[in-house]
Amino acid sequence: MPRGNNTSINRRKFIAQVAVAAGSAVALTSPFAGFATGFMSVQERITVGQIMDLFIKEAPGAPFPNTVDTLKSGSRDVVVTGIVTTMFATVEVIRKAISLNANFIIAHEPTFYNHTDETAWLEKDDVYRYKADLLKKHNIVVWRNHDYIHGVKPDGVRKGLVDQLGWQQFEDSSHVIYNLSPAMTLKALIGDLKQKLNIEAVRYVGDPEQQCKKVLLLPGAYGGRNQIQSISNTQPDVLVCGEVAEWETAEYVRDARAAGKQLSLIVLGHIVSEEPGSEFMAKWLQEKFPAIKTTHIPTGSSLSFL
Repeated sequence: MPRGNNTSINRRKFIAQVAVAAGSAVALTSPFAGFATGFMSVQERITVGQIMDLFIKEAPGAPFPNTVDTLKSGSRDVVVTGIVTTMFATVEVIRKAISLNANFIIAHEPTFYNHTDETAWLEKDDVYRYKADLLKKHNIVVWRNHDYIHGVKPDGVRKGLVDQLGWQQFEDSSHVIYNLSPAMTLKALIGDLKQKLNIEAVRYVGDPEQQCKKVLLLPGAYGGRNQIQSISNTQPDVLVCGEVAEWETAEYVRDARAAGKQLSLIVLGHIVSEEPGSEFMAKWLQEKFPAIKTTHIPTGSSLSFL
């Protein structure tokens, strides 16, 4: 979490004293001075690009070729006044960022309604224009951090989700299987997931009284073929996932049950299953750049239940 005001003041005094003793003000003005000490003084001018580059270095093999993790608005040279982490840079999130004087939004998913954020097809669309103009008017930078947060070790999205569920002690070496102890009924597991992730409702396939010990956890949009192959490889009691194509994994689980397998499926929703990754990102930023106010704003689902 961000440091308190007293701590920040003491740090500024300390840095100033060191600079005077050294006969130089470089320690106060260099944008990289804070990286060496683990904290950053408020006098420093940290840019979007410096924050991006520092996180990208966390991912083995980075920078990635053909990544979707590009700027969707603004410039990497913008000096950061505040940061918002979120799943989607929605119009509501942008408005909240403006109210917080935050000019840097780090979103996990696309801003302009397609995976690569192509906008040529939207140039005459009034919804796109409203959103793009809002970002431009307030000089807000949006960076998508999808590939890199999944690329860090451990995967930042999965770590955020597992931490929120409190399942760290259940994870096996595959990093996708969680052996619950004690086992829970499917009904109890669903209730636990709803409570911990603040979910109004989930979709499921299975017998509510089935015992679930071995959980295959695949947040986000893992893809039907990958989900089915993972089930085949790991033989779980239940797959807990972000989303499914209804004609793929859900039908496989239905047929598996008809064939005699004790297999269930819980569909959390894509946003709910990956939102904890944006909280992971916020904590990373608060640790690396404590003098910049970072706020996690949950997007919530665009869909409602009746």
